[in-house]
Amino acid sequence: MSHMAHRGPRIAVVTGAARGIGAAVARGLSERGMRVVLLGRELESLRAVADSLPGTPCCIEADVTDEAAMQGSARSVAERLGPASVVVANAGIAVAGPFANCDAALWNRVIGVNLIGSAVTARVFLPQLLETRGYFLQVASSAAFGSAPMMSAYCASKAGVESFAQALRSEMEPEGVGVGIAYLHWTDTDMIDELDEHVVLRELRRRQPAPARRVHSAARVAELLVRGIERRSPTLYAPPWLRLAQPLRPLFPHLVAWAARRSFARMSPAEFHAAAGVLGAGGHADWDVQRSAAPIRPTTPPQD
Repeated sequence: MSHMAHRGPRIAVVTGAARGIGAAVARGLSERGMRVVLLGRELESLRAVADSLPGTPCCIEADVTDEAAMQGSARSVAERLGPASVVVANAGIAVAGPFANCDAALWNRVIGVNLIGSAVTARVFLPQLLETRGYFLQVASSAAFGSAPMMSAYCASKAGVESFAQALRSEMEPEGVGVGIAYLHWTDTDMIDELDEHVVLRELRRRQPAPARRVHSAARVAELLVRGIERRSPTLYAPPWLRLAQPLRPLFPHLVAWAARRSFARMSPAEFHAAAGVLGAGGHADWDVQRSAAPIRPTTPPQD
């Protein structure tokens, strides 16, 4: 019997659950009898996912970078459903294009959602996980292995969440809270669909060995993640062969740089200097809301 199967009432929180991997993980956990909380910025999309799930899922609209909103979300979960025993920090966005041509606010937003948002998610739900001696899963990426050009914010954020989760694991182990890191490779989401429109990123993928180029369905990736959640695994790999790449990580930056040089040599100046843009429907939804928000007024006068 799995560790998760005999813990009494089971509440799972999944961030970034409006589509893709988050929605698929929510489905998998629901099918295993967990009461799932779908958390994200797009309430209507969350509700559409919830309507397709078994059981009685709950939707909460919140920005994972908003500490106050997330604290309120955690209180709502505890008061309405009980303390969470599983929390999946999956929310993430990406931007593709040259760092020099990327809007600073957009670059910072990727770091904010992917890294800061994961830390906020952990911070607000840790009291509940301590109570249930639960499990926190941080969704990372093979992007943490070797940083790809044109993806500087995404790769930096995924390397950051890996390091964050490793430190958190050591801190939480004496408390009985498990911390897992999920390493994902090419997964069939709208983010990946738009990645292939970028010359260098398409070429980097094309130059990988055949098994490494394969794109895996969100449902298959979620199946592997849910299995790891049930086992409270410290590391999860989707696809499983990615585990074999861990010892080779020192080589990856050199291999990526070699492939990038060959790709850059064939790019036109217009392609090389194209503006960086956000990827995927979720990323566009988040960035559209972020851009329309009223600017924050300074709390002190400008200093001369």
